[in-house]
Amino acid sequence: MTIEANLKFEKAVRFMVAHFPPSAENSRKPVLFHDIRVGVYLYQNGYTENIVLAGLLHDVIEWSDVTKDEVEKEFGPDVLQLVLANTKDDAITDKQEKTNELISRCAATGQDALIIKTADILDSFSWYLNQNNEDQLKYCMRNAKAIFKFKRDNFTDKIFEELKLWSERFINLNE
Repeated sequence: MTIEANLKFEKAVRFMVAHFPPSAENSRKPVLFHDIRVGVYLYQNGYTENIVLAGLLHDVIEWSDVTKDEVEKEFGPDVLQLVLANTKDDAITDKQEKTNELISRCAATGQDALIIKTADILDSFSWYLNQNNEDQLKYCMRNAKAIFKFKRDNFTDKIFEELKLWSERFINLNE
């Protein structure tokens, strides 16, 4: 990525730091650090600037006081569209229905949005494995299954193969 793209990455991190509440010690995972890991993963794997920025910001509307207008003003309409595709609808209370709605929305938005969601789940798999948190690994499996269910056949990015390997590792986890 260019120096300009790197400066935008830093701008996004500063934006998140200014708006995210501190994570509590008993939280499932520190969300700011999770979002940074997702953005860095996408950056290191050569994804486009918009995918990297949206991956970094994928939880900003869900977990902070940031509005859609602020994201669009700071990072543009394309990044906003990808962030919105990856923002859960908390009005949906059923876990499976919420997951299916989110993942199908990502798939409908396009491969870029589903790449971001997949990077999010890959980081969650790694985090929850290190925490020995079987309940949250089941959450990861629910999301992985939904990704493979809603992923279009022409979505062929290598990230989906990486998710497949993680899914195979935890295939025996049932909710």
